[in-house]
Amino acid sequence: MLSLVRSHRIISRRGEIGTYSYQVHGAGCLFISDNGTEIDVDFAADGRETFDFWRLRCYGRSLPEPHDPTEQNLRTAVESLKPLLIEVRPGWFSVAEASA
Repeated sequence: MLSLVRSHRIISRRGEIGTYSYQVHGAGCLFISDNGTEIDVDFAADGRETFDFWRLRCYGRSLPEPHDPTEQNLRTAVESLKPLLIEVRPGWFSVAEASA
């Protein structure tokens, strides 16, 4: 997505996709649904979407019924999702590559 924005050929830095609006920032993009739920990701050099605990907490707080988990609760949840999630750098996570 960042390469599309930076090329100025395909999409702008702000817009709408279906029921989501988006705002490209620095190394990532913030998506906001029509009900106010926010999903913020950064993109790694290989284009992989990554997130950290701060982004997960922002997502939880933006839900129609807000939830504000502690960092320890988030760490436990992420650990329980291994090997589906991988830590790509300290404190940053992504969905693992699908096995062939």
